[in-house]
Amino acid sequence: MPEDHFAGKVAERYDESSADMFDPAVVDPIVDFLADLAGDGDALELGIGTGRIALPLSKRGVRVSGIDLSKDMVAKLKEKPGGEEIEVVIGDFATARVEGRFTLAYLVFNTINNLTTQDAQVACFQNVADHLEPSGCFVIEVGVPGPRTFSADKRFTVFDFGDTHVGIDEYDAASQGLVSHHFSLIDGNWELLSMPFRSVWPAELDLMARLAGMSLRERWSGWKREPFTNESTKHVSVWEKDA
Repeated sequence: MPEDHFAGKVAERYDESSADMFDPAVVDPIVDFLADLAGDGDALELGIGTGRIALPLSKRGVRVSGIDLSKDMVAKLKEKPGGEEIEVVIGDFATARVEGRFTLAYLVFNTINNLTTQDAQVACFQNVADHLEPSGCFVIEVGVPGPRTFSADKRFTVFDFGDTHVGIDEYDAASQGLVSHHFSLIDGNWELLSMPFRSVWPAELDLMARLAGMSLRERWSGWKREPFTNESTKHVSVWEKDA
């Protein structure tokens, strides 16, 4: 099983360190989008974490199940109101199975990049297809690699520079890999957390979907269905399982 990079202190501080992502102005459009796709069916969240999206989606009347590698992140979910009602399987979401069939599966906030090889990402699409009902949908929110992201002269990029946090991405062009290094000032001491990821282009994801028997249904640059253009820095894509 892959290493759990969200264990211990990371899980303890996750909601606080990502507080802006829990703002209703951020969460509500996501939940609206997903609830509309789920309809009267059930939803499966891959990388469910502490329940940022699963809990409000469940409150909208959608039955949500989840998969997550981190027992500590899921423990935080279970502590919250409604958390105990959400079934979560602990495991690698590229391969772990959940009982039942779903009209919707989704991955948000770049979580597909936590799978650090192409093979694992391909396996994830197949795993989702195996969980979905015919004509069910798979939604991914993920950043678009920039034109210089993997250029030979740009190995390091500073993505955050503040008084209490410095973030540096380290790129590997050969593997489309990157490691995000987070230097955080905690209780007067600087602590380092490094997490590996694999970037992936939209066209590559489309091919993974085709291999799993799914077709692109729609692609937007945000949850409010903003048009996807050459200037888009992320995309929200929906693939539909072939009937």
